[in-house]
Amino acid sequence: MPANRHAPLVSREPLDAAYFVLTFRHPEIAATAHAGQFVMIKAGLSVEPPLRRPFSILGVDAKEETFSLFIKAVGAGTRALVRLTEGEVAQCLGPLGRPFTKPAAGTEALMVAGGYGIAPFHLFATELRAEGWIGRVFYGGRTVNDLQLRDRFQELVPLVPATEDGSHGHRGRVTAPLLAFLEGTRGPARLYACGPDPMLHAVARIAEDRGLDAEVSLDPWMGCGIGTCLGCVVRTQHEDEARAKYRCACTEGPVFDASLVVWPDETASRARRRAKVEA
Repeated sequence: MPANRHAPLVSREPLDAAYFVLTFRHPEIAATAHAGQFVMIKAGLSVEPPLRRPFSILGVDAKEETFSLFIKAVGAGTRALVRLTEGEVAQCLGPLGRPFTKPAAGTEALMVAGGYGIAPFHLFATELRAEGWIGRVFYGGRTVNDLQLRDRFQELVPLVPATEDGSHGHRGRVTAPLLAFLEGTRGPARLYACGPDPMLHAVARIAEDRGLDAEVSLDPWMGCGIGTCLGCVVRTQHEDEARAKYRCACTEGPVFDASLVVWPDETASRARRRAKVEA
């Protein structure tokens, strides 16, 4: 069960380009959280800002009873969080949501991250390494400034960087080196993705085309994190293909089987696939 606590800030690590790693003390999250889960958090004890913000859990330390978040200061809520000083508290509810599913024995976990979508994969890579699974990260962004956590994976799993401007690693979208890797002679693989929706959809198509299992971590707007406000509903497949089912990303996600998600242009995509088969 998630726990609601006043979580004191333990450390504040500024990175480049408005990014920060914040570490808070919260015993329940530290002891029970798994990769893919998230917290709802806001700075201080006042009513402003009125709503907490969702953040994927970057890492946990059960011994120290702490967890960490990777945050980019872009709005009032995130700026208030990164302005906290050590000892000041945040209102924090967690751990929340459905985590990633571990791959089958002998199956490589291919993690695809866009920008700060890298956050859940640090904890996932840590879990995989501890349990003897094989993993690899494909980390993409517009520029090298969007790859703030690339060095933190060095002792965990291999990492393949990509930037759209070519400032670091492969030049272009992160799905290009993923495709190149899959086109080689490889063993079984399972895909995992977190980042912008177009990237998630692209990974879902890649998985479908190659008959691979895939999970995506979705990031719709969330107001409560416990399935009450219905602000984060995600359209998913229904047994009857003429209908759709809506699920709360906060309670039935944020991790979903990629094949169940109805993407914005999925109807057109299905029509194209049917036409290709019929041709």
